[in-house]
Amino acid sequence: MTPVAPPSISRPSDRPWSGNVNSRVRNFWQRVSEGSQIDDLWAQFAADARASYGFYQSDVDWVAVQKLAPWRRPFQIARQFFWALLLKLSPARRVLLLVASVLFILSSLRVSIGDAFTLDVKFEWLSAALFLLLLSLELADKVTMKRDLEIASEIQTWLVPAHPPQVPGADIAFATRPQNSVAGDYYDAFYPTVAAAEGGKLMLVIADVAGKSVPAALLMATMQASLHTIAGEDAPLVDLVVRLNRYACAHSLDGRRFTTAVLSQYDPRSGNLTYVNAGHNAPLLRRIDGALEQLDTGGLPLGIRSDVSYQTATVSLSSGDALIFYTDGVVEAFNPDGQEFGNERWLSAIRALPSSSAKESLQFLMDRVDEFVGATRQSDDITCLVFRVT
Repeated sequence: MTPVAPPSISRPSDRPWSGNVNSRVRNFWQRVSEGSQIDDLWAQFAADARASYGFYQSDVDWVAVQKLAPWRRPFQIARQFFWALLLKLSPARRVLLLVASVLFILSSLRVSIGDAFTLDVKFEWLSAALFLLLLSLELADKVTMKRDLEIASEIQTWLVPAHPPQVPGADIAFATRPQNSVAGDYYDAFYPTVAAAEGGKLMLVIADVAGKSVPAALLMATMQASLHTIAGEDAPLVDLVVRLNRYACAHSLDGRRFTTAVLSQYDPRSGNLTYVNAGHNAPLLRRIDGALEQLDTGGLPLGIRSDVSYQTATVSLSSGDALIFYTDGVVEAFNPDGQEFGNERWLSAIRALPSSSAKESLQFLMDRVDEFVGATRQSDDITCLVFRVT
């Protein structure tokens, strides 16, 4: 009699449907997380939480909170946070949030009358549906605004150079990181009239419009257009900044939308750089021997007073010198502990700058800022321009 082999028993991992389920779960997680690791997701969540807390806590009356008894403070803080959230919604959505909140609270209500009657309120699903509806409405607004901001960001990139111009005996690199989709920072490097081969002077500019996001970006765009128009007339630098200031004053809302800027002209033939600093963070000139010089000659920020006068200064650049332009977002970047990067760390980074190309120098400086900041979300636009004489 021929023995009959026992039926084989398939393990769970051998079952086709098990592999399909695992594959679907992995695909789902990949789509949701966009390939991010758990640590990266947690860092993003922590950064978002800190940013949201900072956004809402500005509406909390902390002075009044400190006057309360310690046991009452958490309730008062929670109440003020709730009102800060509520008042940022449209009136219709405020009502929707209140109704959803009341239904959620009532869902925990259970009333017993004797042994014969019990009232058990069940509004969880309705409350969840209203919260989901409110979330979808807010998300739709955010997506629409994000799409508009992406278009504005794309337009803004047209206003600044994508690649540095060719400069005989010099090297340029620049980088900008908007806090939001669009920025109020501005940098530029261009020949107003003729190229260097024909004896032209290079214009190097960095500016920071007061404020953030769309209003600052719009003023930045108008400044860029005005600068290129005036510079194209081959006006002397001091006349250029005076005319630019008059234009800025006409559109500054009584000085509330001022602009700090550094405007400079570099002559490749002589190696001289003439500049004017209109209330901006002073660019730092690192000589080849490590000595540092600040370019701080100038006057008030653009847009404050139309009758202000400006002074220019000239420095001679030699082979190996590096000139660093930057905005205040660099030194005011903070880490998870709330400490600012600060001027001293920035100066130390520039002193340690290696003898390399402008691009490598820029990367070195930005790496020092990134190492300090970590996963903390930016509080301001960050822009840096490095000009090195080869």
